[in-house]
Amino acid sequence: MFPMEIGPAKIPAGVERGNFDPPLPFICTCMTPLPRIGVAISFWEPSNTAEVVREPFCSPTLGGRLATFPFLVNGTNNASIDGRKGDAFYHVHWIRYPLLNWLGIIPKSSCMAIYDSFDVAYLSELDPLWQDDELSFILNPEAVLFANPIAQLACAADAVTSAAANFGLDPLFWCSGSQGSVFPLDGEIRDHNGGVDSSLLAAHRMIFKMHREGLAMDTSTLLSLAACNPIPQPVMRKTQYKQQMMYPIPNPFNANGFGKPSSLWINGGQAGKEFPYKGEDYSYLVWRKYSCCAL
Repeated sequence: MFPMEIGPAKIPAGVERGNFDPPLPFICTCMTPLPRIGVAISFWEPSNTAEVVREPFCSPTLGGRLATFPFLVNGTNNASIDGRKGDAFYHVHWIRYPLLNWLGIIPKSSCMAIYDSFDVAYLSELDPLWQDDELSFILNPEAVLFANPIAQLACAADAVTSAAANFGLDPLFWCSGSQGSVFPLDGEIRDHNGGVDSSLLAAHRMIFKMHREGLAMDTSTLLSLAACNPIPQPVMRKTQYKQQMMYPIPNPFNANGFGKPSSLWINGGQAGKEFPYKGEDYSYLVWRKYSCCAL
């Protein structure tokens, strides 16, 4: 949950580092649904689990299979669905996990995306856009602007920043730091070099895709309407999220922003986290930042 902020006062804890957001004012105002004055607060909530799997409908979090629709999905192995060697393909499951809401630690606020139940909210196996580069272009036509060496070279700055500060740079929204390019928004991972990095990239793409589809919202930009109610954010603000490996090897120490080199993870990077059978699928606890004008 840390660092937390109540107005300009920051409550740090352990090794957790905040993103690059400016300090909060103490008093904030909202005009919707009714005019009100509140106190600005911010915190991180473990709001979701992202499962990244090579076998369709496999669920390491729930310990089994979610469903079986073999005619709807592509399988995956060391070659991608178009047969290019060295590529990989992953499916992603987006699971609601409202832990703080269950425990009642944080008072409910209108700026939070409130939900009470555990739910498998999104399955990429049922989404044809996740399985085809050309179809995914419908959601990300701006990808043509970044499919060049200059735009991709800029991702080096994102990788360096995420390594040094735990979070990448929001203006470089097409970059996922050391993991590669966010576009196209599908499960095709070009030049696959390890399951940890590829699964992190797939999780980043899924969250960006959900923002583009209006299924994920801005909850952390205090100086916008997001302080009062979650608002659409078609271009994902990646510093709003951080993730923590749950499976196959739990990482209990700290959560990392998207793009941070996996080799810098506090318990050993990719080493020992990819192995046959049980070590080919991944689950990440996804933390979402909330900056709210709370009553």
